[in-house]
Amino acid sequence: MKFIPGAVPAQCARGLAGALLACALVTSAHAAVKVPVWHALQGHNAEVLQDLVRGWNRSQSDVDVTLRQFDTPEALDQSLDRAASAGTLPALAQIGNTHTLDHVARRPYVLPFHLLQGQAALKGTDWFLSSDNAFVHDAKGRLMAFPYMLEIPVMYYNQNAFRTAGLSPAEPARVWMELQGQLVSLANKGSRTCPLTSNLPVSINLENLAAVNNQFYAGADNGLTAKGLPSFSFNSTYVRHLSLMISWVRSEIMTRPDAGLRAVDRFAAGECAVLMSDSGHIGSFDAQRKLHFAVSGLPYYPEVTRKPGNPFVNGSALWVMKSDKPVTDATVAFLGWLSKPEQAARWYQQTGYLPLTKAAFNQTPDSYYQHLGAWRDLVAPYAQKSAVTAQGFRINNYPAIRSRFQQIIDTALDGQEPAVTALSSAAAEGNRLVRQAE
Repeated sequence: MKFIPGAVPAQCARGLAGALLACALVTSAHAAVKVPVWHALQGHNAEVLQDLVRGWNRSQSDVDVTLRQFDTPEALDQSLDRAASAGTLPALAQIGNTHTLDHVARRPYVLPFHLLQGQAALKGTDWFLSSDNAFVHDAKGRLMAFPYMLEIPVMYYNQNAFRTAGLSPAEPARVWMELQGQLVSLANKGSRTCPLTSNLPVSINLENLAAVNNQFYAGADNGLTAKGLPSFSFNSTYVRHLSLMISWVRSEIMTRPDAGLRAVDRFAAGECAVLMSDSGHIGSFDAQRKLHFAVSGLPYYPEVTRKPGNPFVNGSALWVMKSDKPVTDATVAFLGWLSKPEQAARWYQQTGYLPLTKAAFNQTPDSYYQHLGAWRDLVAPYAQKSAVTAQGFRINNYPAIRSRFQQIIDTALDGQEPAVTALSSAAAEGNRLVRQAE
C-alpha cells in the first residue's frame, strides 16, 4: 500500500525531530542516546515499523532507535522478565492487552504512559480511541501505554469470489442466517474448498458475539465494576450460535477455525471467500496485488439486537520501561514523532491498526477507503463514547481462561460434544479460573 498524505503539508523531518528534541532532551554532542524497542510484529507490519524507525534515525543524530523482533508475544514477555532481573530492559516493549491491564501495570519496571503525556513532544496530542474504552486505559481513563497496535475483528471478503457466485450485492450479509445462504452459494459456485474461515474462534464466537449483539460478555459489567468478581453464563444466544457454527463445519461451508495464521494465509492467497480476523491484516492484504478484497462488520442476530454494536478493541501497545532520564526523554521524543499527523496517518493506512490520533483519521482522504468497503464506518465509532457493553472487559487470569475456551470450542466444532454441553463446561471452567486468580 502506498502512503497517501493528508491535507497538512509534510514538515521537514529533520526540523521536526530537532524541535521535539529541543523540548524534550539534552544530549551529548558526541553520542546518540540508544532507545531499544522490542516487538513481536511479523511480515508486512514489521516492515512498516522498520521503515518508520529508519526515517526517524535519518532525521536526526541525537537518538538512535533500534528494533529487536521476537517470534511470538510470549517469547518477548519471557525475555522482559529476564531483562528486568539483569538490568537490560529495552526502552519500549510491545505487550498485548490480555484484558488483565492491572496485572501488566503492576510490573515494577513499567512506567505508566500518562505520566509522560505532559512533556512537550506529547502534550496536546488528541488520541483517537475514546478514553472510556478499557483498552490500555485505567479506570480513570488514563492511557497506560502508547496505543499503537490497536485493532478490531472484521469480516474480510474476496470480491471476485462473490461476483463469481453471482451474489448481488457482492458483499457478505451482516445477519448470520443470511450469511449462511451466501456461503452455500459460494461453496456451490467457485469456493468449495473454503467459503469461510477464521483464526479467532474465541473472539468471534464468544467475546464479540456479546459485544456485537449489545450484550455483556461477563458479569460485573464485563469486569469493569467493583461489584464482585466477573462471571460467565452463556445463554441461549450462545447455544444457538455455536450450534450453527457446528452445522457450518459439518456441512463444509466453514473451515474449522484455528488460532494460528493458516486461515489468514489462505485468504491472502485467494483460497477463501470470507475471513473473520483482526483488522491489522488490511495492509498486508492490500499489498497482495492479485487479492481484491474489502471489509465489512461482524454479523449479528436481529432477534437479539435491532442494530449491531461495535466489537471489542484488542491488540497491543508500546509500554514504556523505567529508565534513566536521558533514555526516557529520548523515548518520549520518538513517540512524539510517531504521533505527528504524517507518521500516524502512514501507520494507520499501511497496517489496518486503529488510528493513533484523530488527526491521522481526519486527514486520511476518501480515496484510501474506496476499495475497502465499510472500513471507515467501522473505525469512526471508536473515537466516540462507547456503549457500556462495548467498552471492553477486564478479567483476572484471562489468558488462561481464553486458552481453555479455545480448547472447548475446538472440541465442539470437531463434533465431539453438543453446543449446550460445551458452553456449560466453558462457563464452569471460566468461573473456576477467575476465582483461582484471587
